[in-house]
Amino acid sequence: MLTLPNILTLSRIFAVPILIALLWHPSRFDYALTYGLFVLMGVTDYFDGYLARSQGTVSKLGVFLDPIADKIMVAAVIVMLITTGDIAHWTVIAAMIILLREIAVSGLREFLAELRVSMPVSQLAKWKTALQLVALGALILGGALPQWPFVHETGLYSLWAAAVLTMITGWDYLRAGIRHMD
Repeated sequence: MLTLPNILTLSRIFAVPILIALLWHPSRFDYALTYGLFVLMGVTDYFDGYLARSQGTVSKLGVFLDPIADKIMVAAVIVMLITTGDIAHWTVIAAMIILLREIAVSGLREFLAELRVSMPVSQLAKWKTALQLVALGALILGGALPQWPFVHETGLYSLWAAAVLTMITGWDYLRAGIRHMD
């Protein structure tokens, strides 16, 4: 159970309160620290799966925790960036699309698990997650570098692109899940 991949996944979950604390009343320095931690968390997201597959240590715990860790991290950062005003106005809609899809797909996975139906993560969903991480990372970095407004703007545009992929992958999962609902 306590394999290196699972420890990396758990570290992402345990780092979320630190992200929240850093974004509570952030200074430029807090944004910089948050960005560093967020990038580290993104790297561990890649390596936990890579190591588990390459070492042959893929576990049920890891398969269960990895998407939860991703969703907790993304949701916490979105909520905090809305709170700080880094995500504001119309872009809150993109953020809400992402949050609502994550909740809906989690519920669908739980429902299908009771039917013993697995829903593997699609390649497009992996790209969606990567784009979400890039968008949120740019928005965090934009807080550390206000003299470079294009960083923040890149984050906003990327968040909208992630929201579009989020809707597409959410629809794909829903369509696959509907076949099992009588």
